[in-house]
Amino acid sequence: MFAVKSLSPQPLYRWRNQLGGCLVLAALLPYTVRWLTLSSTAYLLPLHITLAGSAAAIFLGTWLFRSITTYPGAEASSYILPVFSVAYGVLAMAFIVARLDYNIPLLVAGYFISLAWFFWLVAILRGRQALRIGVVAMVDGQQLPSVRGIHWIAIATPACGFDGLDAVTTDLRQDLPDEWDRKLTDLALAGVPVYHFKHLAESLTGRVELEHLSENSFGSLSPVSAYMSIKHAADWVAALVCGILFLPALLIIAVAIKFSSPGPVLFRQTRVGYRGQRFTVFKFRTMRITPPGEADGRTLAMTQTDDQRIYPLGRFLRTSRLDELPQIINVLRGEMSWIGPRPEAEVLSEWYEREIPFYRYRHIVRPGIAGWAQVCQGHVVEVEDVRSKLHYDFYYIKNYSLWLDLLIAMKTVRIMVTGHGSK
Repeated sequence: MFAVKSLSPQPLYRWRNQLGGCLVLAALLPYTVRWLTLSSTAYLLPLHITLAGSAAAIFLGTWLFRSITTYPGAEASSYILPVFSVAYGVLAMAFIVARLDYNIPLLVAGYFISLAWFFWLVAILRGRQALRIGVVAMVDGQQLPSVRGIHWIAIATPACGFDGLDAVTTDLRQDLPDEWDRKLTDLALAGVPVYHFKHLAESLTGRVELEHLSENSFGSLSPVSAYMSIKHAADWVAALVCGILFLPALLIIAVAIKFSSPGPVLFRQTRVGYRGQRFTVFKFRTMRITPPGEADGRTLAMTQTDDQRIYPLGRFLRTSRLDELPQIINVLRGEMSWIGPRPEAEVLSEWYEREIPFYRYRHIVRPGIAGWAQVCQGHVVEVEDVRSKLHYDFYYIKNYSLWLDLLIAMKTVRIMVTGHGSK
């Protein structure tokens, strides 16, 4: 009836080809080369063990990579290194704990070849991801988001051509004419993805603009409670481990602050957290002390671009996000999570609640040291910017999951290196 392109037309998009290519190049090829050059059969068992372990690491890395990069805003090439480092790191720890003999050169070769294979894949596929999406029967006032690689094709009537489209989108909440209902049904039966426009825009932009409080994945006001409980326990364990590991670094930073600027080492501020409860957040102090009466509470709570109160060491701590490390204390106290909407100062939160509908809904989950809005937008304080930030927070709440948390963690590592979004 009509020709349709697949959303993944290239063979290299397919899971089995990506995994198979990596297994051949990163596991089987180094194994074969090493096997052919063995001087003694005594080395065969470690070689076999390393081959099996490399295959498992490649499977885990490929699975993680494909799972993470399905989320919007993910720059695939940025996550290849962390994903495969985690996979091969887990493998190395397993070998050490189990006290297995393994071949180190083979393992290292598999790791670097896996990286090279996926970097090559991303480079090849990057120029082939442009999508043509047909837009039909849109209601007045809806705006098409400007997204790189997306070509919106307006479809005026059901009789228009649909050839070459990757997908079709419309507002599925409105009452469509019968001819459109039949046409969209035919498209779906022919294998053309038909998306609700609002959900498609969310997936492309990573933002949710709530019109009703019930607009999340399950039609209820709360995210998945089971994952919330598991995450809370994992947060506490991770905070305990990191607190012990980072203690020397925390002490060094504290001494450096004491010698760099007069005032306390830690900055304390009342913020609004889980279920609207107030708590004291801890950070390394990065600003000079403002004399009492020099500015009102709202002004003091707002960090402006090139804020003159920030002293040189403080700017480095903010850019690298090292100033956030003392919030490990807040995680241990159950007031914060590693990942979640960033808690706002009490005075700013009260201001935003007066100005922005649904603002309090962001308190349905524990606030985090790192958040979706921060990795996508950076630091903002003005009401209009906070409205946009809130859309990112709602997206996080609506898609509350391990994979989104993992994506935010990886983007946070990249931001710590680049300093993007800091003030």
